[in-house]
Amino acid sequence: MSMINALTIDVEDYFQVSAFAPYIARRDWDTRECRVERNVGRILDMLAAEKTHATFFTLGWIAQRYPHLVRRIAAEGHEVASHGYGHERVSDLTPEAFAQDIRTAKHLLEDIAGVTVTGYRAPSFSIGQTNLWALDVLEQEGYRYSSSIYPIQHDHYGMPDAPRFAHRIRHDLIEVPPTTLRLFNRNLPSSGGGYFRLFPYGLSRWMLRQVNERDQQPAIFYFHPWEIDAEQPRVAGIDLRTRFRHYVNIPRMEQRLQRLLRDFQWGRMDHIFLNKPVKGKVQGV
Repeated sequence: MSMINALTIDVEDYFQVSAFAPYIARRDWDTRECRVERNVGRILDMLAAEKTHATFFTLGWIAQRYPHLVRRIAAEGHEVASHGYGHERVSDLTPEAFAQDIRTAKHLLEDIAGVTVTGYRAPSFSIGQTNLWALDVLEQEGYRYSSSIYPIQHDHYGMPDAPRFAHRIRHDLIEVPPTTLRLFNRNLPSSGGGYFRLFPYGLSRWMLRQVNERDQQPAIFYFHPWEIDAEQPRVAGIDLRTRFRHYVNIPRMEQRLQRLLRDFQWGRMDHIFLNKPVKGKVQGV
C-alpha cells in the first residue's frame, strides 16, 4: 500500500500574503476584492473529484466573514485547523498577543465548524530559534500539533537545523515540519508553495518520492487558494522579487495539483499524525 501523505491548504486571500504587507495596509483588507470563497470552492471540487481529504489551515479573519465556507470544509470530511486570526507573523507578536490570536481563531473555527481544532500553522512559518516560547503557548491553548517550523534556510523564515520529520516538541505538542529533501548536506524545500510553481513538476514529484521511499516518511505538502487564481487583481508597486515569487506559473498551478493528487495518496494531518504515537523524547529545539 502506498504511503499516505498530508495535503494542506493555507486558507488566506491574495492581499493577506506577508510579502504584500508593505504595500497593502491591514486596515484596507475589507476594501479589497475577496476571492478566497470561489478559490476554496474550486479546491473542494477538485478534492471531491479525486476522493481526497486534506487539512485546511484557516484564518479566523476568513472564517468570520465566510462561515459557510468553513462549514463546507468540515462537512466534506476535511480537517479544519488554525492559521491564526489575522495572519500576523508570530515573530512580530508578544506572547500575550500570540495567545490571544490563536485562542480567538481556535474558538471561532470550532464554533462555526462544530469540530475540535487541534492543528496550527504559523503565518509564513514564523516560529523559529528566536521565538520557541510560541510552542509553550500553543500547548497551553490546547493545540495538539503545529506545522510552523520550516527546516530550511530562507530570507524570511526557516530553522535549517530543526528536525525534518514529525517529533514531539513539547509534552502535549507535536511539530510536523513542511517536507524537505536532504541533499548535498542541506535541506531542500520539497513541500509546495512557490517552489512547486517554480520547479518543473517532475522534480517536485521526484523529491516527494525520495522522502516516501528513501526516508520512509509521509510528505507534508502545502499551497494557498490564491495560487490557482490566475485572474486575481495585480498588486501595483511591488518589488521585482515579490512580483516573481507571487505570480510565477500561477496559470499552471491547478493542472499541476491535479497531477499531484493522482500521483500520490493524500490525507488529513490529524489522521496521519495524531492517530499513531510519535516516537522519541521531547525535542528542545
